[in-house]
Amino acid sequence: MVSPSAELFQPLGADDPPVVGGYRLAAVLGTGGMGKVYLSYTPGGRPIALKVIRPEFSQDPEFRRRFEQEVNSAQRVQGLYTAPVIDGDTKGQQPWLATAYVPGPSLAHAVAQHGALPLRSSLLLTVGVAEALHVIHGAGIVHRDLKPANVLLAADGPRVIDFGIARAADATSLTGTGVSVGTPHFMAPEQAAAGTVTPATDVFALGQITAFAAIGRPAFGEGSSHAVLYRIVHEDPDLSQLPDELRPLVTHCLSRDPADRPSLTEIIERCHELSPTPLRQGEDWLPQTFASSITERLRLPEPAPTPPPAATAPTPPPPTATATPAPPAGAPPHAPTAFSPHTPPPSPYAHTAPHQAVPGQPPYQTPMPAQGHPTPAPQWNRGYAPPPQGPGMVGRPWAAAPLPPKKKTGPIIAAVVVGAFVVLGIIGALIPDGEKSDGGSGSSSSSSSGSSGGAAKGGAKQPDPKPASYKGIDLTENYYLKMGDNPPKPLDGGGTGASYMGGDVYYYSDSTVTGEKKIGSDNGKLVLLNNAQKGSLQVCRTETRFTEKIDLDQLTTGSQICVLSDSGHVAVVTYRGKSGATDSADYVTLDVTVWRNAEEPTESD
Repeated sequence: MVSPSAELFQPLGADDPPVVGGYRLAAVLGTGGMGKVYLSYTPGGRPIALKVIRPEFSQDPEFRRRFEQEVNSAQRVQGLYTAPVIDGDTKGQQPWLATAYVPGPSLAHAVAQHGALPLRSSLLLTVGVAEALHVIHGAGIVHRDLKPANVLLAADGPRVIDFGIARAADATSLTGTGVSVGTPHFMAPEQAAAGTVTPATDVFALGQITAFAAIGRPAFGEGSSHAVLYRIVHEDPDLSQLPDELRPLVTHCLSRDPADRPSLTEIIERCHELSPTPLRQGEDWLPQTFASSITERLRLPEPAPTPPPAATAPTPPPPTATATPAPPAGAPPHAPTAFSPHTPPPSPYAHTAPHQAVPGQPPYQTPMPAQGHPTPAPQWNRGYAPPPQGPGMVGRPWAAAPLPPKKKTGPIIAAVVVGAFVVLGIIGALIPDGEKSDGGSGSSSSSSSGSSGGAAKGGAKQPDPKPASYKGIDLTENYYLKMGDNPPKPLDGGGTGASYMGGDVYYYSDSTVTGEKKIGSDNGKLVLLNNAQKGSLQVCRTETRFTEKIDLDQLTTGSQICVLSDSGHVAVVTYRGKSGATDSADYVTLDVTVWRNAEEPTESD
């Protein structure tokens, strides 16, 4: 008989990679519309769920762009009722995403196996998912695919997964060519009819989640996608079997008009009012019958052991007598040739077999790599899978050849050093004091290392300029900023946005791409920093991912952009938001920190 755990954790197949992004895969957790999910482990042994995106999506440039944006946003979500995103690769040949592993069934699986939840469990489920949505929306993300399969039932409360990732799938044309992403049974009317998605869309889905948990089936019934979507848009849900206590709240959430739906805070408050006892998440939040579904997911398969390094070349034959180097002068006849702690081995392949003991010499054996150790060595990338190994890569790095005899070079080196100090002393005495202090230049320029300010014309390094900061600059559409201005003031780019003469940063609508809003530069280079980076002069100097335009939908509150001006100014621009629908003008709000004359100008102003 196959244990439940064996059914949950499928072995890797012939088409499954053994390692993804440095993580050694242990089992298959499942397959969805966007990719395949695997079980793996961190270096400390914590289990993770690693989703590898399907190749069909990976080949779509627009999907990749949006997937990177959504993953970056999802990494900022740190809620108690979400499975945090801990790692990912959005630029590789096959993108992937890693989240914390949640040992619990999905709501869809649990209801199918055990039936509907009682009132208290349904209320605790609702407040947990509502709190998760509150955190997700606070990061500027709309889940847009909230459904029972994306709500996991852990021992201490629900967890919401896959938030925001569905937006990337919406960008690809594959969704209309047989590749199915998500299910229409839990869409909101505005999403099904026109593709409109707002935070209120997730509130509608939350109402459906509560109804599904308490009834044991979707509120708008089963059937084909077209039939269900028609009922969502045109008909009322069937809540006849919903407990009376929940019916008003669920009906409110399922209002067709998004403006009529309650806020998440209101939903949480009403759930507490409906509960006959205080709502506290704990290990008793689910019925006892659900406990087995959680327990079996705690019986994780062991991490795959690290296999021994595969030999990439045959082991050479032992050296012959003619290949043995002659003993150094003064050595006794028949000097031993076996390795000792002070004698490097003569061959890079010496680590492939133990050394033979030689009389008169202390025993020594080149260390061999650990076999089958489940926890990789800490110096490996991410520590989850060993780096490539082969002859010459294991053992001592100096094992390539015997050391040559030493030459007597000490007296020569000493003479050269003394002569250099004499010459430097004479040169220093001839340089005027003014040139020693500032190199004859009052401005800084870039150094080759970019770590300690620029090099002046005379070659002396100058201290970095002090930054100047400006808060809350409202940059109207078709206006631009010049970092050399103090303070930077929005300047008119010509009304139509056709001219941004010398503009280091400007805001405009791209008429060639259906009016997409963008941040651009006419006088420099832009770099959108990753979430893990904190904008600084040093960070901007070392960046090379230059672009001239950045889509506004790539930015969320707090996103930072490095601006490297042709005039030699370096700035960090922090995006603080966009004007609202009721504002008379279209503008973005920016904070600017600028280091003026931090680099050599690439062209005259």
